[in-house]
Amino acid sequence: MVSRPDSNKARQRRHKRVRAKVKGTASCPRLSVFRSLNNIYAQVIDDEKGVTLTSASSAEKSFTEYGGNKDAAAKVGKLVAERAVEKGITEVVFDRGGYVYHGRVQALADGAREGGLKF
Repeated sequence: MVSRPDSNKARQRRHKRVRAKVKGTASCPRLSVFRSLNNIYAQVIDDEKGVTLTSASSAEKSFTEYGGNKDAAAKVGKLVAERAVEKGITEVVFDRGGYVYHGRVQALADGAREGGLKF
């Protein structure tokens, strides 16, 4: 029997390392990313209060296309940025969630920057 390393456990360890350094405040909240096989999710979080300020995902009913590609990730990034700017949030810290900054995660970050967020 071939034993494969658990990639999700390794991602969770990396995520813990990143979260030890990245904290979201009221003035500069955290933009958190979760990537599943078919969808991508983004949240703007104030860690001091433990509150999600805004969120967007490709699993929403208004989102009609397939959510597991870079185009969808860029649209989710723009959407979360628009919602954050409506609430007066322009600066965030980016939390890649233990994922490599490449592909869909990078596309979401670029879309958020296009939407008006600075990080």
